[in-house]
Amino acid sequence: MGHREDLLEGAKKCLVDKGFVRTTARDIVKASGANLASIGYHYGSKDALLTQAFIELMQEWGEVFQGDVPGEGGSLERFRGVWDGVLSQSEGGRPIWAASLEVALSGDRLPDLRAMLAASQGEGRRGLIAMFTGRPEEEITEREVRTLGAFYQALLNGLMIQWMFDPESAATAEEFTDGMRQAAEALTRGGAGGAESS
Repeated sequence: MGHREDLLEGAKKCLVDKGFVRTTARDIVKASGANLASIGYHYGSKDALLTQAFIELMQEWGEVFQGDVPGEGGSLERFRGVWDGVLSQSEGGRPIWAASLEVALSGDRLPDLRAMLAASQGEGRRGLIAMFTGRPEEEITEREVRTLGAFYQALLNGLMIQWMFDPESAATAEEFTDGMRQAAEALTRGGAGGAESS
């Protein structure tokens, strides 16, 4: 591996061990064996390197189970299969979710990092749509990324926060899927207390 790859691997290790806020450029250098100047040369800044490392960690986390998702795209079976996969990897994904929450809750302390991660959200949403629907990412439209992708992302973030707060009380994949089924049925029949009754 060259310095660029070494830095990326070192940054991933630092994210898992220390998170975004506590990781310094010197930590990355120590973990990677590269030199301090190479961060700027290859990535522009420590924040840009950490952002790239975070994106790769998320992709690696998703690739562990996405190839074996059962069920036809868009079916409840596939919906449950995705959540089975997500929850089976939840312990290994804990550092990733902790780092993500760290940035989300940082307020204005990490503006550049927040902006970089926000810019990468479309890629993550596109990947989620592909997982749930079984469609190739290149066929997914920008409108779908902004709507369906944002919906799946909200579900994923919400379930991971539940799990990180208390794994014992967090919904199982079966419960989460049943909740989705109930919500979909309520929406298709107008739901109790909908606009018609107001």
